[in-house]
Amino acid sequence: MKNRSLLTAREREIFNLLVDDHTTKEIAGRLGISEKTVRNHISNTIQKLGVSGRAQAIVELLRLGELKLN
Repeated sequence: MKNRSLLTAREREIFNLLVDDHTTKEIAGRLGISEKTVRNHISNTIQKLGVSGRAQAIVELLRLGELKLN
């Protein structure tokens, strides 16, 4: 049985911060990466899920059990 996550550790970190209502700029500062890198991780996740935006990605990740609300 494969119990692998759909998200990389960094993608999970970024989406957990998005769920906690942090901006792209805040996430970049907190993780020590550029805003463009944050946006790239978000875009990659959106593409992986086949959804059309951050909000839909969050809903789908919650539904799949990849994210939890705190």
